[in-house]
Amino acid sequence: MLQPMSLALVHYPVLDRRGDVVTSAVTNLDIHDLARLVTTYGLSRYYLVTPAVEQQTLVSRITAHWRDGAGATYNPDRCRALDALQVMDSLDEALADWQQLAGPNGLPILSGARHQKGLEYPAARELAAVQPLMLVLGTGHGLADNLYEHGWPQLAALRSGHYNHLSVRTAAAIMLDRLVGESGQIAKFSG
Repeated sequence: MLQPMSLALVHYPVLDRRGDVVTSAVTNLDIHDLARLVTTYGLSRYYLVTPAVEQQTLVSRITAHWRDGAGATYNPDRCRALDALQVMDSLDEALADWQQLAGPNGLPILSGARHQKGLEYPAARELAAVQPLMLVLGTGHGLADNLYEHGWPQLAALRSGHYNHLSVRTAAAIMLDRLVGESGQIAKFSG
């Protein structure tokens, strides 16, 4: 059963180590590791957000190998996981697609280690039980500050303290486990 939840991995607008807004590079690992994570937890979509045409072309080449090329025969499970993947130019485009799929109440929920305030996971699970969520993660050094100005809910940082710089794949896995849990289901959705 698909969850009323999706995941968006944003490559623009994100921050670099100096705090400048940049477009980060897509990595091969993020493409299929997050697709496998989304499929494992039964999410409806995995949005990979980048406006860079060269990066979109790279994603197409990699996914074609696993969907249609030698990789499809070699590892059919990876091919299946990539079915959830949608490449989008912008987060707005991903949100519009999500709202078409999940309904107009589809809501982004932002993540980020730099922002200590936000919903704790029990409250986020309650929100997910009544509203289809798009979990939004940033690459580089996190989502650009302007994304937090929309008033969208955000999750509290996974950990507070002196060091909090997990890979996006690790953070996504922890977040989805906390949101969806071992049962593999968000509390009953009343769409």
